[in-house]
Amino acid sequence: MREHYASKRHSVTKEKSVPTNSAKRIGEFSGGSMARRLATTTGTNKAARNRCARWRFMLSPVQATMQKKRVLFLCTGNSCRSHMAEGLLRSLAGDRFEVFSAGAKPTGHVHPFAIGAMREAGIDISKHESKSVDTFSGQKFDYVITVCDNAREACPNFPGATHQLHWSFDDPAQAQGNDEQKMRVFRRVRDEIRHRIRRFIEANSQ
Repeated sequence: MREHYASKRHSVTKEKSVPTNSAKRIGEFSGGSMARRLATTTGTNKAARNRCARWRFMLSPVQATMQKKRVLFLCTGNSCRSHMAEGLLRSLAGDRFEVFSAGAKPTGHVHPFAIGAMREAGIDISKHESKSVDTFSGQKFDYVITVCDNAREACPNFPGATHQLHWSFDDPAQAQGNDEQKMRVFRRVRDEIRHRIRRFIEANSQ
C-alpha cells in the first residue's frame, strides 16, 4: 500500500512540472525574462528555444534605439561650429547618441571650409542643412549644447532640454587672410571641438 501511494504521488508531481499551453503562449509573446525561463524549463524542446531566440533578436534593435541620448548643438548661423560638432559626435559615437544641429539665425548654408575641414578628418557633412532652432520646437533632448556665445545669449534656456551646456569656440567664419590661413582656423576649431566631444563621450560612459 505504501509503495503504491508513493508511486502515485511521484506520478502527480511529475505531471505538475509539465508546462501548460497557456504558459507557452505567455513565454512566446513576452520576449524577455519569461521567454528565457520558458527556454530553461523546456530545454529539450528545440522549437521553443528557437522561438525565444527569434524574439530576443527582434527586440534588441528597439532596445538599442531606446538607449540613445538625443543631443542638439546650437550656434548662431548653423553653418560651421554646430555642424562640425554634429558630424564629429555622430562619427565618434553615433551608436549611442542621436545628433542634430540648428541655429538661432541660420545662414541657410553650410560653410564650404567647414565641409573641407571635416572631409580632411574623414567625415562628410556636405549633405547637412542649415536649420532654425524653431525646427526642433517642442522636442525633448537629453543635451542641448551651445557652441558660441551669441547662441547662448539667444537661447539661454531651451524648453525640453534635460541638460544645457555651453562650449565656447571661436567663429572660424570670421577668420581673416587668404584661403589657406582661413583653413588653418577651421582646422584648429575642428580639433578643439573634437577634443571637447571626446571628453563629453567619456563623461557619458561613466
